[in-house]
Amino acid sequence: MSAINTNLQASVAARNLDQTQELLTRSLNRLSSGSKIVNPSDDAAGLAVSEKLDAQNLRVQAAATNVQNAVSYVQTTDSFLGNVTGILSRLGELATMASDVTKSSADVALYQQEFSTLQDQLRSTIGGTTAEIGGTSGVASPLGSFNGTALFGSTAGPTVSIGQDAGQQMTLPNADLRSGAMLSLIGQDASGHYTLQASDASAISAVTGTTQQVATQRSSLGAAESRLQLAGTTLQVQSQNIDSTVSRIRDVDVAQESTQLAKYNILVQAGTAMLAQANQQPQNVLKLLNH
Repeated sequence: MSAINTNLQASVAARNLDQTQELLTRSLNRLSSGSKIVNPSDDAAGLAVSEKLDAQNLRVQAAATNVQNAVSYVQTTDSFLGNVTGILSRLGELATMASDVTKSSADVALYQQEFSTLQDQLRSTIGGTTAEIGGTSGVASPLGSFNGTALFGSTAGPTVSIGQDAGQQMTLPNADLRSGAMLSLIGQDASGHYTLQASDASAISAVTGTTQQVATQRSSLGAAESRLQLAGTTLQVQSQNIDSTVSRIRDVDVAQESTQLAKYNILVQAGTAMLAQANQQPQNVLKLLNH
C-alpha cells in the first residue's frame, strides 16, 4: 500500500539501524576496555561468578604470602640452630680437652673461660626467664627471635593459614631449647654461675645430648619447610587457574570481537543506505498525485 502519513519501510529500517548501532557501540566498548562484560546486563551470571572467583583468588594470594612468611620463619629458626650446632661442637671439643689429665689447672681455666663464653652466647640466643633458665636475671629479648617472637621458647609453635578456606591451617613445630639437655648447658644457679663446667665428668655427655636435641629440632623444621613449600606451590597453581577461569569469563577475544566490529560497521552502513532509500518512498506517492 502506498501512503504518505505512514512510512512503514522507513520505521523498520530505522529500528534495524538502531539495533545494529547498539551492537556496534557494544563491540567498540568491549574492544576499548578489553572486557566482555562492560555492563552487568552483558552477562549478569558471569559477572557474579567472576566476582566470587576474584575474591577467592585474593584469599589464595594472601595465603601464599602467609606461607612464604612461614618459610622465612622456619629458615630463620634453622639458621640459628645451625649456629647453635657449631657452638655445641666447640663446647664438646673444649670439654674433651679439659678432661685431659696432662693439662694443668691453668690450661683447664683457659678452656673453662671459652666454655663459659660460649654458654653465654647460647643463653643470649635462647633466652628465657629465671624460672626457666635460672640465674639472677633472665633474657627477655633473646637473639633468637623473628619479628619480635622468641624462636626457642616453651610456647606452642605459631599456626599459619596455608589455604583460602577456614580451617586450612598448619602449626609449625616448637623449637623449645629452654628445657631438656640444653638446660644443663645454659642453666645457672641462684648466684648466676653455670651449673655445668668444662671439666665436669658429665660435660661431654651433656653436650652430646644437647646436640641430639638440636638435631631433632632441625629435622622437624626441615619437614615443616618441605610441607610449606609444597603448600606454596599448590597455592600458586591454584591462583593461576583461577586467573585463567576469570579471564575466560571476562576478557574479550580480540580477534573474534574485531570480526564482529567489522560486521556491525558494514550493517550500519547498509542500514543507513536502506533508511535513505525508505525515506524516498513518499516521493513516489507525490509522483502519482502529480499525474
